[in-house]
Amino acid sequence: MGLVSHVFAEEDLIFLKGYLAIGHNRYSTSGDSVVTHAQPILEKISGKKSIALVHNGNLPSVKKLEEFLKNKNIKTKGLNDSEMIAKAIAALVKEGLDLEDATTKAFPLFTGVFCLLIMDEKKLIALRDSFGIRPLSLGKLNGGYIIASETCALDIVGAQFLRAVKPGEMVTVSDKGLQSFQIEKGNQKLDVFEFVYFARPDSIILGKSVDVVRQNLGKELAKENQIKADVVIPIPDSAIPAAIGFSRQSGIPFEMGLIKNRYIHRTFISPEQHTRHRIVQLKLNPMKHVISGKRVIVIDDSIVRGTTSKQIMRMIKDAGAKEIHLLVSSPPVKFPDFYGIDTPNQKELIAAVKNIKEIAKELGVDSLHYLSYGGLIKAIGLSEDLLCTALFNGNYPVDIGERRKEITYEKNSRFNI
Repeated sequence: MGLVSHVFAEEDLIFLKGYLAIGHNRYSTSGDSVVTHAQPILEKISGKKSIALVHNGNLPSVKKLEEFLKNKNIKTKGLNDSEMIAKAIAALVKEGLDLEDATTKAFPLFTGVFCLLIMDEKKLIALRDSFGIRPLSLGKLNGGYIIASETCALDIVGAQFLRAVKPGEMVTVSDKGLQSFQIEKGNQKLDVFEFVYFARPDSIILGKSVDVVRQNLGKELAKENQIKADVVIPIPDSAIPAAIGFSRQSGIPFEMGLIKNRYIHRTFISPEQHTRHRIVQLKLNPMKHVISGKRVIVIDDSIVRGTTSKQIMRMIKDAGAKEIHLLVSSPPVKFPDFYGIDTPNQKELIAAVKNIKEIAKELGVDSLHYLSYGGLIKAIGLSEDLLCTALFNGNYPVDIGERRKEITYEKNSRFNI
């Protein structure tokens, strides 16, 4: 449990022998945030033979997997979705199938969103769901191959980016080199929240620079909202590009009004609310000379629960802001994510239960403005057909199965964009 730098030291890595490796960072989406759910997942096949698996994403429904494993007399109690995937593939390998065939045969059981890396002692497999909700990049390094969720990871280790793993594609790396198999026809629906918040700004997704897209989001926000103010400040770090774009478009000076403690990390993904409250206090410090006596435009990339935003707005007000205008570089988040980002309960989403005036009052700001849905699509510069926008409109491209009963759609109400 904890940050990679806390878990691994350089000397630990020296003892990892071999020419194949997988690793993973995970925060809890399905299953509790406990060390027993840490990945890679290791499944013993026989003797010294085993397979290892890592999973980015989430399966909203595991009914097919549970039924398959039950028929194989494999207990599923206490297992999360990733562990069930590993057990299903391992069960087929134990029956004599090689790793590619076992993965291909198990593929229809994975009803949800997944980027998978699967490994045995001789082979590495990368697999992406047929909608390509989460990104997965393929690169070349020192004559070998490297696979990572984002292109920035390839840059950091000096790898050459080759291409994205295609939706529905299985890529294998073995002594035969690199091989590709299209298991299911792809229908690209990248989660738009990767551009809004989740991806690092130095990544490239679907040919688009995440940093440039975020600056464009800020520019569109400025075009849609002409507000008189003295200074534009971002909520660091993810809203910095949007604030730069807003400043350039509006002509209002950009300043770093909040300074981030580099050693405290993302707050909305902390699973417990009291933990999120404590982290925010440690995370940001206001620059009073930038804020005091000023009409301040605050740029944020999104508002999810609103608990973090409320504390930050109070912090800015306490620093002496004359007016606070909160502008958000994405539409209201009104629907939960079932695809690997921890926003599972619609009742916890502030925009699902309050209108804009009510949210502004709750957060204690003079005005609140969201980017329009049209502005979002325009800023990204890709066809809407290539994107999953479920967080904003409830259109889930991957069937969420029995979880659909948790969703409320209200016609002619605040739920509609």
